[in-house]
Amino acid sequence: QVQLLESGGGLVQPGGSLRLSCAASGSISSTNAMGWYRQAPGKQRELVAVITSGGNTNYADSVKGRFTIARGNAKNTVNLQMNSLKPEDTAVYYCNANINPGPLVKNYVYWGQGTQVTVSS
Repeated sequence: QVQLLESGGGLVQPGGSLRLSCAASGSISSTNAMGWYRQAPGKQRELVAVITSGGNTNYADSVKGRFTIARGNAKNTVNLQMNSLKPEDTAVYYCNANINPGPLVKNYVYWGQGTQVTVSS
């Protein structure tokens, strides 16, 4: 079983910064991609940023230039540096990973339980 654990959420004023971290653990043969999604009240979950094992990244237009996704130093970890935060960034942020659990097993997408990010004055 694979588990994704997020940390780093909290309350921050507009213009401030937060750093989210995610660590995947369990039966992992390889990690193909890891990323972050978010879901605001009354809205559907949307992509924030994703990074592949090859280092390719993709960002939502709303966060380009403000957020940076990167692999962590530890294996199967990913970080999201969020700068110049806006009230519109308020949401529950979910870690996402495309993982191969083992040989001869197809890839699966796993989700963390989410961490709350609130941007308010």
